[in-house]
Amino acid sequence: MYEWIGSICAVFQDLADLVWGFPTNLDWYANLPIIGELPLVILLLVGTGIYFTLNLRFVQVKYFKYGLHVLATNRNEGRGISLLASFLLSTAMRVGPGNILGVTGAVSTGGPGALFWMWVSAFFGMATAFVESTLSQIYKEKQGNEYVGGLPCYGRKLLGGAAAVGGALSLLYIIYALLCIPAQGFNTISAMVAITQNVTGMELAADSPLVWLFFLLLMGLTTFSIFGGLRRITRITDVLVPIMAVVYVSAVLVMVAMNLELLPWFFYTVVTEAFRPEPVFGGALGIALSQGIKRGLMSNEAGQGTLSMPAAVSHAKHPCEQGVIQAIGVFLDTMVICTLTGFILIMGQAWLRDGAAAWFELGRLEKFLASCAQMLGDGTGYGLATLVISICFAIFAFTCLLGFLSFSEICARQISGNKAFIASVRLVNLAVLAFGMVTNIAGFDLSALWNLSDFANIVMVYCNLPLLYMGFGKVQKAFDHFEGREGKFDSEIIGDPLPVWDELN
Repeated sequence: MYEWIGSICAVFQDLADLVWGFPTNLDWYANLPIIGELPLVILLLVGTGIYFTLNLRFVQVKYFKYGLHVLATNRNEGRGISLLASFLLSTAMRVGPGNILGVTGAVSTGGPGALFWMWVSAFFGMATAFVESTLSQIYKEKQGNEYVGGLPCYGRKLLGGAAAVGGALSLLYIIYALLCIPAQGFNTISAMVAITQNVTGMELAADSPLVWLFFLLLMGLTTFSIFGGLRRITRITDVLVPIMAVVYVSAVLVMVAMNLELLPWFFYTVVTEAFRPEPVFGGALGIALSQGIKRGLMSNEAGQGTLSMPAAVSHAKHPCEQGVIQAIGVFLDTMVICTLTGFILIMGQAWLRDGAAAWFELGRLEKFLASCAQMLGDGTGYGLATLVISICFAIFAFTCLLGFLSFSEICARQISGNKAFIASVRLVNLAVLAFGMVTNIAGFDLSALWNLSDFANIVMVYCNLPLLYMGFGKVQKAFDHFEGREGKFDSEIIGDPLPVWDELN
């Protein structure tokens, strides 16, 4: 059975490599200096971010402080969910295991300079997130006391309003979630095993009764969460997201404080090696640039349309408020969380010490923990650090899982409000989650499940970017109104019927 599963995942990996690599898999393109190592999708995503940044007059800088103020003062007014709850829900999905595993992979392949290119991609990605989130708010719809919207909704409006278009885009997201959920289940149960081994000091067999108990516990918690609807999930993420952020930030800052003398070297190395990587990392600028941009964009998800759902479900006074807040979400993900991971990897200097070859052979999480050991030593401090990191990793994976499940349900509701249909989507999601955890228990390799996620990510990018360009004129009109602050936002501002905004005003 696992050979069969592996062969299916390999097909998805071949498809992902083909699409991700295009046109670097063409000899004439690959021979071009630097740019020959950048796939089309990266050029499109970064180019889109630059285009939106210039046309919106650096909105991500101009309204950053305003967005923080809105988050701090916004309250739920009984319609939809609050802007803060929406922000935390999107952060639950945006900040996941990739913030540790993905950054580790990028730095160990492209060198410290990859982190610099992550920052660059995130800066321009903030403008892309602003556009897709504002578009989600403009075209959101109301179901009872809740809002729905996002990629399926604005896609339908921009492509002529046919219900079949919205249904197809909703189904696309549900399939995307189904391809990504197994890896999150795998990661969650892996982290629970790691925590147990750290606390007890005992090696835990992958298929031991305790691991099966973890399986049942996680299935029970997830079932309880998703059958309570979006509001129950947001109540859970409202608690877990701040906890994971505070714990992870605190743990890393303590390690940085213990090695404070290396901080200037960290920034010097990141910036200089962004343009001249060391030979041990391949020595090519294109590798560092490609790894950094790809990891940054796939971590903060700007341009994928995958975080347009939480952007739509909140109650805002103006569509651009949500755009500014989601831009801050990109900043939090890449500029803060990914950078914290970079602190550990780069300040640990594992590739400069004895045993560097062995470090490169480790798995991604093991590389990260080995870098922690370089900063803390192998004593009590290291044991405590691995426990804290394992707990953070578990929360990262679980909240990311809840994000996939909740957004999948939002899309299901746009296909049909039938209770039996919604329940069936929930059950299918739970079955796929169980599959992901069972593959872990059976000793299956995580990389095969990541193949599914890689393919799903690239499909979403190519479906979403054309819609953002089609709707950008509407976003510009909304942004001009937002800056002018003259009157309420309604249908007349952009020239399309907007029942939700007309009712609010």
